[in-house]
Amino acid sequence: MPDAVVIGAGPNGLVAANLLADHGWSVEVLEEQDAPGGAVRHDQGVAPGFTNDLFSSFYPLAAASPVLAGLHLEREGLRWSHAPRVLAHPLSDGRCAVLGRELDDTAASLETFAPGDGDVWRELHSMWERVRPDLLAALFTPFPPVRAGAKLALRLRSGGGLRLARSLVLPVRRLGEEEFRGEGGRLLLAGNALHADLAPEAAGSGGFGWLMSMLGQTYGFPVPRGGSGALTEAMTRRLEKAGGLVRCGKRVSGIVIRQGRAVAVRTADGETVVARRAVLADVSVPALYGELVGSAHLPSQVLADVRRFQWDFATFKVDWALDGRVPWRAPEAAGAGTVHLADGVDELTRFAAQIAMGQVPDRPFALFGQMTTADPTRSPEGTEAAWAYTHVPHRIKGDAGEEGLSGTWDPKEQERMADRIEEQVERFAPGFRSLVRARRVLAPPALQSLNANLHGGAINGGTTALHQQFVFRPVPGTGRPETPVKSLFLASAGAHPGGGVHGAPGANAARSALHSHLPSGLTRAQRVLTRRDRKGERRHGSPE
Repeated sequence: MPDAVVIGAGPNGLVAANLLADHGWSVEVLEEQDAPGGAVRHDQGVAPGFTNDLFSSFYPLAAASPVLAGLHLEREGLRWSHAPRVLAHPLSDGRCAVLGRELDDTAASLETFAPGDGDVWRELHSMWERVRPDLLAALFTPFPPVRAGAKLALRLRSGGGLRLARSLVLPVRRLGEEEFRGEGGRLLLAGNALHADLAPEAAGSGGFGWLMSMLGQTYGFPVPRGGSGALTEAMTRRLEKAGGLVRCGKRVSGIVIRQGRAVAVRTADGETVVARRAVLADVSVPALYGELVGSAHLPSQVLADVRRFQWDFATFKVDWALDGRVPWRAPEAAGAGTVHLADGVDELTRFAAQIAMGQVPDRPFALFGQMTTADPTRSPEGTEAAWAYTHVPHRIKGDAGEEGLSGTWDPKEQERMADRIEEQVERFAPGFRSLVRARRVLAPPALQSLNANLHGGAINGGTTALHQQFVFRPVPGTGRPETPVKSLFLASAGAHPGGGVHGAPGANAARSALHSHLPSGLTRAQRVLTRRDRKGERRHGSPE
């Protein structure tokens, strides 16, 4: 009987399991798929010799995360690799905005769009550096982030805090217009905002675009050497060395609740796994409250709120094995790991508006990954392992293009949509299609079948819009991993702070589980000593 059962071996589930094991808990992780990793996996399913990531690829949040840094995964063989440039946003006229590894490179690129814009970027970066330590600490801790939040408030108070707060809640279109004279800086901010489901006119998109841009400027957009699954392998090895167990092919179909407390889980094949202390669920919010926990165990208000839960955009992805490097019209894009493909901010607005209207975009904004450029081990020399993904509505009412796509995503529709994405790449890289040796199409149903948390291919565990962030995530009045059921904790991207591979939801859930099992009468000093004792048990062996 383990102390804790973790449902799901995605990055958050593995982080939670590692932290519990570090404190002397016995942990069993149950994973539905035949391999751990969730959305952090790779394979060679496109073409022999080409390593393609199935889902996520670039990890600025992982590089910035104090949670993952604390696991010291380099001791388990994890190595990071970087492309020569972080990100590029080419335009059809041959101009290109570049986010470089060095601040001077980015500033120089933006100067080509408008004199003075390079200095504006430096000012935005200087503001970031002033608040970065406390902002990241607040981002990666449970809500409300009392200690880190207080430090951040003090720092902001002495450095134009209200003006920064205003900038963070601005739509990214407005932020770009206020800050930059030229299009380059606006493109970098707006394209990065659409790494989430935030249109250029959405409140808060300015803050998210600025955050992602500054993460890229400081940490780059690194990739695990050898494939995204190398990150999963490192976390799994670490957990197993600490005594944890990962069991794959075990779909959890229900959580057993007795007297208001989670005591076990049931698997689809009829097994009951008892949890002595806690159950941590790295599953989506609708799955937890709509499938695994019976409605009789939940307050009516929670059930009503979950019915209003909003997913982020659905996703359509194509993987390629290319016989050569991408022939970008703008040569600056050749060295970038990530390339944003939309012909200006107006085209980004058009794309997001079509999704809002339930239409499949006719000129889909594509995030394009050049994986061999970022990590030469991914494919033979002179070739490129690449991918692109775009977003589509969950409920499709029509097609903004001419092919009549309806969202059935049968083989014919999948191929037509993949062709549309390739045509978008061709606008910025003429001759691209002649390099395609092989491709793999992952439509929304395929992404969900490979990872149940990716409902319709939604990759962020729920919308990043302000109405479902912070104290509103996953439902109003929460913002924390605790659930209405004792000893049951939400450990997925559905919890604060949300999507991205950084481990914070898993870490927050693990800390809450540990805290809930400290003797209630202990003073704060005694609790600190208890935590130190548990760390000692981890180093020297538990007496149990």
